[in-house]
Amino acid sequence: MSSDQLSPLIADLHLLTVLASTKSFTEAARRLGVSKASASMRISELERAAGVTLVRRTTRSVGLTEAGQQMVNGMLPAFDRISESYNGARDLVGTPRGLIRVTAPVALGRQHLAPCIASFLQLFPEIQIELELTDRFVNLANEGFDLAIRHTSTPPETHVAWTLCETRSILLASPHYLKRRGVPAHPSELTAHDCLLYLGNHAGNWTFVRNTKRKTAERVGVNITGSLRANNSEVLRDALLSGLGIGLLPDFSLVGSRKDKKQRRLVPVLPDWQVQGFFGERLYALRPWSAQVSKAVQCLVKHLRDSFAEGFSARALDTTISA
Repeated sequence: MSSDQLSPLIADLHLLTVLASTKSFTEAARRLGVSKASASMRISELERAAGVTLVRRTTRSVGLTEAGQQMVNGMLPAFDRISESYNGARDLVGTPRGLIRVTAPVALGRQHLAPCIASFLQLFPEIQIELELTDRFVNLANEGFDLAIRHTSTPPETHVAWTLCETRSILLASPHYLKRRGVPAHPSELTAHDCLLYLGNHAGNWTFVRNTKRKTAERVGVNITGSLRANNSEVLRDALLSGLGIGLLPDFSLVGSRKDKKQRRLVPVLPDWQVQGFFGERLYALRPWSAQVSKAVQCLVKHLRDSFAEGFSARALDTTISA
């Protein structure tokens, strides 16, 4: 097929690559700003032009045939280069503009990211942000996100990672619970307590390191159990305030989350010990690696770094200790 014959199909070929990543006509149409019916019709026309079935449709999912996947694999690098070249040229002149799709944890997004984005958009009115809050780890490239805000100790090597601030996990309980069940003096005593668990790889086992100046720190692994598991730190925080047990929270979940006095009724437990490998030691802005980063994304990252520069740990401890 000549380039003249191929030109009218370029937009439909790009639609196919988007459909491959979203696996949904609804999501692909939303991302490209067209109707679902139009997206489906354009793929059908592309299949007629190619003379082969490219998309496998069922009532529950959308997938590519072998021919469709082969076509997408060959086109993706070219479309990525086109996008980078276009964005790079556009960024050479004028003010930052365009859409940035961002994903972040629910608690962090509600409590801290939303106010930052509001002030950012006031500074850059020609930028639009689409924010999706979820505690699951999304595949940025496959789902079309430009940026992810995550707390981790080891950001993926395949991504660009900007450090926003340090963060830590804090073991907490309400005074009411500790009065009723006693205050543990050593991590091993947690086996006799009700512990509230964050769903994840370390849900049933906490590893503690004693805060000490010695070169060889004391490490203790503890298998813990409890009546509540959740994948959201706000849910666990409210359960701790209700006196259900002892639990781990990220420091950012304790800063500026409430203004009422009830928030000041959580106290640190085992303050001489630090839990390892749980929520992560730093807060990062992540994006899939690319040769160029749009000016809009660069501006947003700088704004977040400035906003989060102080970190959360000191303010979290000040907030949680009873007045």
